[in-house]
Amino acid sequence: MMMSDSSGRRGVAWAIIGGLVLIAGIVAIIVSAILAQPDPTPTSGPTSSSTPMPTESSKPAGTSVDPSAADRGWTPEPITTDADTYIAAALAAASTFDTTLSTREEWLGYLDSWFTPDTRYTSEADQLSSMEDSQVELRTGVVLPQEEWDSLAGEDGRVSAVPTGEVAYVPVPDDVSGDMSIGTSDVTLTFTRSDSSGGETSYDEQVRVSVQVLCGAASVPTANSDQHAGDCKVVRYFTEPLEP
Repeated sequence: MMMSDSSGRRGVAWAIIGGLVLIAGIVAIIVSAILAQPDPTPTSGPTSSSTPMPTESSKPAGTSVDPSAADRGWTPEPITTDADTYIAAALAAASTFDTTLSTREEWLGYLDSWFTPDTRYTSEADQLSSMEDSQVELRTGVVLPQEEWDSLAGEDGRVSAVPTGEVAYVPVPDDVSGDMSIGTSDVTLTFTRSDSSGGETSYDEQVRVSVQVLCGAASVPTANSDQHAGDCKVVRYFTEPLEP
């Protein structure tokens, strides 16, 4: 009798242990299944974009040095490395102004900002001297003289210049860099003046103008602008057109 009771107790114990093992296995399976389920996917609402937001360094540069120049009646200086584009703008800038929006000196000061030193000169002093000479040449032999500006200003006048036709190029002497160009084009000047009846009258004049530009690593950009070294700048306007 003693051996029978002991065997019965061992059987019950083994049965309990087996049941606990079975229950533990079932619980482990359930937990594994729950953990293996993927995160629920929302069926509605905004989705995230893989396109990064632009940062300050990745924002595109402006297309002109000073877009507000147009509000003064001037031609905005483009930010470009393309000589054709820049030469066309430079030729327009030399004869586009509005006497009701700026003085002649303000306009000429703006044109000065288009210039860069001539890198064919080896010393910095010679480069700066040459640039100053080119700016004087612009004032005295290229743009509208002071007396004609005053006459136009007396009638609230303005001038709009538009290059017409293709740009003709001539080589730049002694330019070992190959970054300089001299472009010549016909330019139509449209003069607009107030008349005695409170309206306006307009007429056109045709001129031919040459400008030398530098579109290379040595160009000096306008300070505090999106322009960089390598963008085109003016080296010189000529008092007479240069032809191929």
